[in-house]
Amino acid sequence: MSTKDFIKKSVLNAFTQYDAPKLAVALLAALALGILIYLVYRKFYTGVVYSRSFAVTLVGMCVLTCMVTLAISTNVVISLGMVGALSIVRFRTAVKDPLDLLYLFWSITTGITAGAGMYALGLVTAAVMIVMIYLFSHWQAKGRVYIAVIHYVGTEAGDDIVRALGRIKYAVKSKTMRGENNEMAVEVFCKDPNMEFADRIRAVKGVQDVTLIQYNGEYHG
Repeated sequence: MSTKDFIKKSVLNAFTQYDAPKLAVALLAALALGILIYLVYRKFYTGVVYSRSFAVTLVGMCVLTCMVTLAISTNVVISLGMVGALSIVRFRTAVKDPLDLLYLFWSITTGITAGAGMYALGLVTAAVMIVMIYLFSHWQAKGRVYIAVIHYVGTEAGDDIVRALGRIKYAVKSKTMRGENNEMAVEVFCKDPNMEFADRIRAVKGVQDVTLIQYNGEYHG
């Protein structure tokens, strides 16, 4: 059979060789696994602002990747056209949290495994990922890191602020002095959810205000 006859046969059989039940099962499996990824992302999200649109994107990414895998594995002509179409797509949205890349890659690979019919692999991978994320989030939940921005007047208040921190693990990140007005940024590792150290700092004579910012290791502009 020549190449021309092979391509012609593929075009004629493009809409006759689909197994509708198999396609439906694969897409439903991708949808279910995508919803599972969505729930895991919502449960273990540790950022400052939760993005519901990104969480929904994880579900759609899983289903669409499954659809692309099914199309590529079904027909050679569709696979060539799909590769050409996807080659011109450019994604310009920046991923701000590196952990979001993990969820994106998890969603894409889950869609591929569902499209390939490897449902057991997708379930086992989901179980391993959930256990891993749970363990790391549990270890990090023992304490939180805050950036305390403190404005105060005078030089003596600075020493009193350090003493007010007590035995809390801290590190002075910056100190700005403008005449009598001063600003200090302190990285504080706090295990106490009540953050009593902030009240002690506020009670220091000369302190004007205290701002606490939860710090997760990354700042993005």
